Parts: sequence; structure tokens; C-alpha cells
Amino acid sequence: MNFLKKSLTLLLMTATFVLSAQEVNYSDPIPMDSDVVKGKLENGLTYYIKQNDKPDDKVDLRLVINAGSVLETEKQRGLAHFMEHMCFNGTERFPKNELVDYLQSIGVKFGQHLNAYTSFDETVYFLPIPSDDDEKLKKGFEILEDWAFNATLSPEEIDKERGVVLEEYRLGLGANKRMMANYIDKLMYDSRYAERLPIGKKEVLENFDHAELIQFYEDWYRPDLMSVIAVGDIDVVQIEGMIKEHFSKYKNPKNPKPRTTYGVPNHEETFVAIESDEEAPFSQVEVYYKDYKESEPSKTIGDYKKQLEISLFSTMINNRLDEIRNSNNPPFNYGFSYYGGTWSRDKKAYQSTAMVGEGKQLDALKVLVEENQRVKLHGFTEAELERAKTEMLTRMERQYKERDKTESARYVQQLQSQFLRGSIMTDIEWDFETTKKLLPKIAIGDINAQIDDYIKEDNRVVILTGPEKEGLEKPSKEEVLSIIDVKSQDLTPYEDKAVAESLIRKTLPKGKITGTETNEKTDAHTLTLSNGAKVTYKKTDFKNDQVLFEAISFGGSNLVDDETYKKVQWAMGGLTEAGFSGMDKNDISKFMSGKTASVNPYVGATTEGMRGSATPKDLEYLMQMVQAYFTDLNYDEEAFESYKTKQNAFMSNLTSMPNFYFQEQFFTFLSKDNPRFNGILPDSVAWEQTSYKTAYEIYKQRFENAGDFHFYFVGNIDEEEFKSHVEKYIAALPGSEQSEEAKDLGYRMLAGDHKKVVKKGKDPKSQVTILFYGEADYSPKEALAMNAVGEVLTINLIEELREGESGVYGAGANGSISNIPYGSYNFSISFPCGPENAEKLTESALVELNKIIENGPDAEDLNKFKEAEKLEFKEKLKENRFWLQQFTRAYTYDSSLDEIIEYDTKIEGLTAADIQNVAKKYLSEDKIIGMLMPEE
Repeated sequence: MNFLKKSLTLLLMTATFVLSAQEVNYSDPIPMDSDVVKGKLENGLTYYIKQNDKPDDKVDLRLVINAGSVLETEKQRGLAHFMEHMCFNGTERFPKNELVDYLQSIGVKFGQHLNAYTSFDETVYFLPIPSDDDEKLKKGFEILEDWAFNATLSPEEIDKERGVVLEEYRLGLGANKRMMANYIDKLMYDSRYAERLPIGKKEVLENFDHAELIQFYEDWYRPDLMSVIAVGDIDVVQIEGMIKEHFSKYKNPKNPKPRTTYGVPNHEETFVAIESDEEAPFSQVEVYYKDYKESEPSKTIGDYKKQLEISLFSTMINNRLDEIRNSNNPPFNYGFSYYGGTWSRDKKAYQSTAMVGEGKQLDALKVLVEENQRVKLHGFTEAELERAKTEMLTRMERQYKERDKTESARYVQQLQSQFLRGSIMTDIEWDFETTKKLLPKIAIGDINAQIDDYIKEDNRVVILTGPEKEGLEKPSKEEVLSIIDVKSQDLTPYEDKAVAESLIRKTLPKGKITGTETNEKTDAHTLTLSNGAKVTYKKTDFKNDQVLFEAISFGGSNLVDDETYKKVQWAMGGLTEAGFSGMDKNDISKFMSGKTASVNPYVGATTEGMRGSATPKDLEYLMQMVQAYFTDLNYDEEAFESYKTKQNAFMSNLTSMPNFYFQEQFFTFLSKDNPRFNGILPDSVAWEQTSYKTAYEIYKQRFENAGDFHFYFVGNIDEEEFKSHVEKYIAALPGSEQSEEAKDLGYRMLAGDHKKVVKKGKDPKSQVTILFYGEADYSPKEALAMNAVGEVLTINLIEELREGESGVYGAGANGSISNIPYGSYNFSISFPCGPENAEKLTESALVELNKIIENGPDAEDLNKFKEAEKLEFKEKLKENRFWLQQFTRAYTYDSSLDEIIEYDTKIEGLTAADIQNVAKKYLSEDKIIGMLMPEE
């Protein structure tokens, strides 16, 4: 019967491919999405407009400049990025900080929504704004126009911004930058890219003449190098008119500088870089086989087919590498290979990368090289190709089903790529139909032939990076070359194991739905099952091909004693490495090829549960995984030992990073009276204490009673089919009337007023963390006000510490009040800065907090908070993730589901007095200051 089912499935798939395999003219051009309006003004500015109502009443605007750091002169190194900063610091219509101030007043958060970036070849400005108000639209285009042509660039503002940019420069210092400085000239051999990192040179940023920045702006911010992109809930004709109104009048310079495209020359030698640093947290291996020819964008159907072949190759080689990673004693924590772009636009490379444990770099390099060589000798198998095709078609089908739910930000990104790189934004209908036509035409020989184009003996770069410590010997260049040049003929062909039959291997008992309730306000339905479990679901149309899931129950690791906790704390995360239903992770991965469903169980401090997602058609597989993780988790000591090895390789050297070391020392100081605190990372002693068997037994205990769980589902749910699955799988789980509550162990962090200074690191970098915490009687109103204190204070910190004192690149505050496992409040202020400014900026931050305590928030800042919250809430109401989070929050806080839709009203009713009162109540006295300082 199984053979007949497989044969029938294969026949149906073949029939589908044959029907799709129509004649294709490979020289035909790839068509652009017909819903995009593309135009070019007489001055050369290109624009793209697309109507899209996801999310509604919002438009994503983007100004793209085809110019970045690679165009800087020696005196301008870092000024492309500096110019990006200056566009937020004063334009003709929005002097000084008025631009950020205005956007915050309409709910646009600086850094989160409003942002920009500078790379080697481009500078891009992001501006998402409400589109339901013509005045806001008008202001939006005034901002884009001012960014493009009307930045004021006053000497005073330029000099003020030096400090901010230098703080951003400071953030990038560290092991990675030091090591990169030693290998970048090999990776980007003999090219301008090796000398034009966007952050620039410190001495230039400190001392450049104002005229140099003005010159860069005049040279490169010009219409023929610009694109304006608008995607959102808009009237296309209206937006096109606004673009013409705001941008047509500008002219290009009479003698424009040529926009040179800088390439990366080829080289015969194989470059090897072996770099180490005392603060490097990981060991890595990177191999680049750089292409000989310049990269060209896909223009024809033949090009499109080639891209499909490249993608299939990547899928198959990475499936093999994943199998190795999931094996016992793997040579790397993760490894992947692909053919794609490098830092320069003109150069692509076949790239193989692995993160490895200390001392295993050569082992990992050998495996990467051998797997490439195995493909070269024996190729891939037909079964691998069919699985890869199925995976590709499944991904494409999901995108096709979501075509009317696609976020505007995704389209904006694709149109930006079209402008900068010439890649054409097609519509998903064309993609889906064309892929179905082309996949049957792709033969295994087409895929196997790629390896000959990728693997060469010249134009190669091998980069090994990792920690530098006593007893750890660095590989030699000769050892690296001896591995990469090996052409072993002894490699056996890849062995493709049989695919499993099912995710369930046991006969399930019968269960049923015994009761149904409906919450009219949230349109959520709750089912009571015969085993005592409850299932709440909400059918939505936010996404066509998505169902999100979470199951939750009170209990967690707080129910075990302190000594047992030490044995299981670090083990719980590795239990799923063994697989379930007698299948290992590779078996499960192969079975799930072409299917979209996943589940991840967890045991937290006060709860245990599972989280997952699926497409509607694969929802039954998610249910099967839930059943298997509850009742049939495998026990495999070898798989767990492999997990320990990989985790230790990942975590063992993290504290060499100053920030990780600071967190470890700071929270060890705060938790010195808590016997359950064993550091934020496990050390060798912690791993020795770990007991896989004990962790497995506790897991089984935590999931032996499904009657104590509440299961939540949100998404595109077929209700009748869903209920059938619930009865078959969830109602069949073992259950009883026993239930548990969140347990408060009574342990608290250090009380009082304290300061902890931690010294670590070579670079002049500091980190400041200010904490307020303690016990509180939980109140939803106070919890909302505490969150508001954090958001308002963040606005003030940016205005004072960044814009006023030029002392930080970013700063933030966050506040919350909880009732699990006991009533408590927590408030934090944090920012990175220069060591010389740490004390002064700490005082400044506390002064800003004290202003709220003494006077309450300014009416303008309170309005900014409310507008941003209301705007986000409006968008979140149409997101499955938001509803799932709110359902589980209602469970945790024992609150009514009705409160979910009342948030808008609560925000509107929040007063300045509410915020002042909660700040005064909780943030007036004891505080803990943590400060990271460099070593002396």
C-alpha cells in the first residue's frame, strides 16, 4: 500500500510538471511587475510607485542615492556616512532637530521606523508615514526633497555631529575590526573597497574641513543618481504628481563627476589569512572562489532559469551540510555554501563558511572542501533534486498565496535593488507560473555542472579567524593550502537514506471536544477537550498561508530544587536534538521536505510550552509534532553529547568579548544571594554538572499532563478541519485534573543603591546600564504608565545625550511591571559611550529621568508616545503574531481577552500625572549602576 501511495504521489507530481512544461523562449525578457509605475524625470531621477494596502493607511517612502563610500576622496573618508547623519540635522524646511521632532509627533519613531544606511555603493533613506492625511503626505515629500537637495550643512551642526559619528565609529571597534583590517586587502584584492569602509577614518572624521562634506553632497546628491520609491496605501496618480512637483525643478551639475564603478581585480595566487584576537568569541572558516567575470543582472527567461539552478544547487549542498551538522561529533556548529554577491557589485563568489569549535578550523575546512569535491566527483542524486524542487515550489507557492498580503517594505526593497543593480521586480504570479514551467526543464546535469564553474585553483581566498589564547595553536598557511588543493578520488558518493513514513508511530487514543465558548469582542473561540485541555483559536485573514501556535502551562523549572536545577539548566535546550518518534533530526528534515510546519518545546522558569507555525495545508503535521513532543521524545545520549560539544564551542569564548564579560560580571554581582544563578553562560564546570537523563525525566514530567495546558492558534484556519485535528491529536494527549501555578522561590536580586565597575577590553569603549527594580503590587494601569516612562525617557535621552551633548550614538530606556512569579517592577537605562564621558552621561541620564519624576513628561513628548503607540497598535491588530502574544499574555496575567481591543482607549486615557506618579513611586530611590570600562 505504501509503495502504491508513493507511486501515485510521484505520478501526480510528474503530471503537474508535464502540464507546466510548456515551450519557453529563453531569450524573452523578464517582465516587470505591471502594477509598478516607473518613470524618469528629464533631470534623470528615476521613480517607482506601487499601490499596496498592507499595512493600510501607510506608505513606505525611500530616497535612494547611487553613491556611497567608494566614491570618497582620501580627504572624505567617512563623509558619505557623515552626510547621511546630516540629513537628519537640519534642512531648509526642518532646521536643526525639527525633522525628527515632527515625525515623532505623527507616530514615526527615530531609529526604529525613520532610518538610513550608507554602504560602499549607495546611501538610502527610509521614511514610513501615515498615508490617510494629505498634509502628512505633503510633509513626507518635503522631507525627501530636503534630504536630496536642501540639507543646510551649517558649520555648527557639522561640528556637533562629529561626536555622534565618532561614537558610532567607536561601536565598531573590537576584535572583528582588528582582524578584518588584516585580511580585507586579500578579500577585496587591489580594489578601492579595501580602502573605503563606510564608517571612514577616525582622523578624517575628527578633522575634515566643512567644505569637503559640502563638496561630497554637491557632487553625488544629484537627480541622475537618485531614485524615489513609494509603495503603500496610496493613490498612484496623486503620488506621481507629488514626485514631479518636488523633484522636477532640480538640475544636475554642468560638469558632473563620472559615477565610476570600481571592480575587484582577479588574482592567480590563493590568498590565505589566518587571524586571531584575544577578544574574538568564535572560530570561523571562510572560503571564497571569486568569479572571473563581472556580475550581470538577470534580464531574460534564460537568466531566470539559471538563477533557479543556482538556488537549487545551494539548497542541495546545504542540505548535505545540515546533515553533517546534525550528526554526532560534527566538525562545525553550522556550515553553509552558496554562490552570490560580495561587497562589490561587480563580483560574485562561491562561498563556503563554517563556525567551528576551538582547534577545529582545519577539520571544518577539510569537510567543506571535501563536500564540494564530492559533488564534483559524483554529483547530486535525482532524489536530492526532486526534494529541492519541491522545497522551492513550496516556498514559491506560499509567496503566491500571500500575494495580496505582502508587506510594502518587501516591494520597496525589490524596487531599490532594481534601481541599483538592474534586477527586475517581477510580480509573484509570473514568478510562480514561470517557475512551474521551468523546473521540469532543469535536469540533474544542469545542477552538477555548476561546480566546475565555482571551484577554481586561482582567484581564491581562505580566511580563518578565531580566539588568541595560551595553548591554542594557529593553523599555518601551508596546512590550509594542503587541504584546499586536495582533489581526493577516494570520496564515496553521497548516500541518500530512505524517507520516513510518518511523524507518528503509535496508535492514538480517541478524544473529543466537550464544550465551546466564544468571545464576541475578539472573535476567539475556546474549545474544552475530554482530557481537560483548552484550545483557543482565532480565524483571521491577515495572512493567507499562515497559522501560528503556542501551548502554555504554569510550572516550569521553578518546581525543581536548587541542586536539580544546576543539573538541568543548560540541558533543557538540547533535548530536542534527539528527535522524536524514533526519527533523528535528519530523518524529520527529509520527511518535512516540501512541507511547512515546525514546533519547538520549551521549559522556562515558571511555564512550559510549545511554539510553532504551519501553513493551513500542513497544519496537521504541526499537530502531529505536538503529539510527538508530548508523548514520544527520543532519548539519545550521543545526540546530547554532540549538542554539548556544539554549545560549548559557541559559548566557551563569548566572555572574551567585553560586553558579554560585563553582563556576566554585572549580573553575577546582582545575583550573589541567589543559589540558582549559575552565570549567564555555562562554563566547563556547569557542563560537567549537567545531567541529560535528569533533564529528560523532568521534561517528561512537565509534559505528562496536557490537561493543564492551554493551546492557542491564530491564522487562516479551516474550522471544521481544525476541530477534527484537535480531536485526533490534542484531545488524544494524556490529561488529568491536576494543575500547577507559577512558583515564587523567594530569591531576589541585590537590594539597595550600588555601583559596579567592570574593566575589560582594549578599545576605548564603555557601556552604562542603570537599573531600578523591586517588588510591586501589579496594576495594568501602572504597567502601562511604566512602559510610557521608558518610551518618553528614550525620546529625552536621544535629544539630550545624542543631539545635545553629542556623547552617544544611541540610548534607550525600558520599563515594565509584572505579576509572574511575583509582583515586580523593572526599569533600565542603557547606552554605550566613551570612557571619558561615562560618568558625565550617567548623571545627564539621571537628570532627564528626574525631570519626569519632578515635573512629569512634556505634553509634546506624551503626545509623541501616544501617536506612536496608536499607530503601531493599528498595524498590530492585523498581525497574527500580535494576537497570539496577547492571548498568551492574558493567560499569564489571568486577564480578560477583552483587554486586547481596549488598548487604544487606555493609551488615550493615559495622563502626564499617571506617568509622573509611577516614575516617582518606583524610580526615585535605590538604583544599580553598572559600568564597563576598558582595561588600564
